[in-house]
Amino acid sequence: MPDALFSPAAARNAAFIAEVLKRVLPPSGFVLEIASGSGEHAVHFARALPALIWQPSDPDESARRSIVAHTRAAGLANIRSPLTIDTTRQPWPVARSDAVVAINMIHIAPWDATIGLMAGAEETLVEGGVLYLYGPFREDDAHTAPSNAAFDDSLRARNASWGIRDVEAVAAAARAHDLHLDERVVMPANNLSLIFRRGRRGPAVDREAAS
Repeated sequence: MPDALFSPAAARNAAFIAEVLKRVLPPSGFVLEIASGSGEHAVHFARALPALIWQPSDPDESARRSIVAHTRAAGLANIRSPLTIDTTRQPWPVARSDAVVAINMIHIAPWDATIGLMAGAEETLVEGGVLYLYGPFREDDAHTAPSNAAFDDSLRARNASWGIRDVEAVAAAARAHDLHLDERVVMPANNLSLIFRRGRRGPAVDREAAS
């Protein structure tokens, strides 16, 4: 597969993320993945959740080629051809989705991309639809581990507009677009899953993923 890209992080975290997605996503429907990267996650999740249609997307052409390569190799019928989506540009080329998934995206992008993600999710998601975010986050104005602090420093050295985001700031940006934090799941390797629901308000539930 000459166009296929491979991500060690995707190989490590896909099974843990899939277990959360099996629980929080609808049993069937349409899922839009933002910043799909190599496409390995899309293949893993589409195989694990065969009743869902998985729509990958990425603004990078080499990533979209990789998604196509992995999809063809997997031979799965429930993965659509990748779309070009830059979250800062509205409207997105998807009119309706039951869920939006963004993995390891918002810390490797300017804050405007997070705002755009929330705006696009609000327009795209059905009432009660899920926005799922995964990655490292700060909480209570602090990093959750020394390794995350070092990672944050490396991100900001590469691009001053990047960086690990505060859960509180992300949740506030989501609320401005009728997306409400429903659940926080502690994941392996000092990461979190944040589950938002469109139009559904309630106290967030804390859980811990199996490790």
